[in-house]
Amino acid sequence: MSADDAQRSARRRNRLLLAGLLAVVGIILLLLGLTVATGTVAGVEVVLALLLLVSSYAIQRLARRETVYRDERR
Repeated sequence: MSADDAQRSARRRNRLLLAGLLAVVGIILLLLGLTVATGTVAGVEVVLALLLLVSSYAIQRLARRETVYRDERR
């Protein structure tokens, strides 16, 4: 494994870790917004949770796409 492959692998792991953390925080906020919070705060929490979940999905997709489409000839 070359240094470039190790760096790419570490970057992928970091992105997947970040995506996982965003997803967990998003789910927690969504549950709080739908069960505990009331009024405007609940709406803000739900919108923020959905944004976190969408960004988590985007980061995961980016990390996996880099792995699938990387150039094997290098």
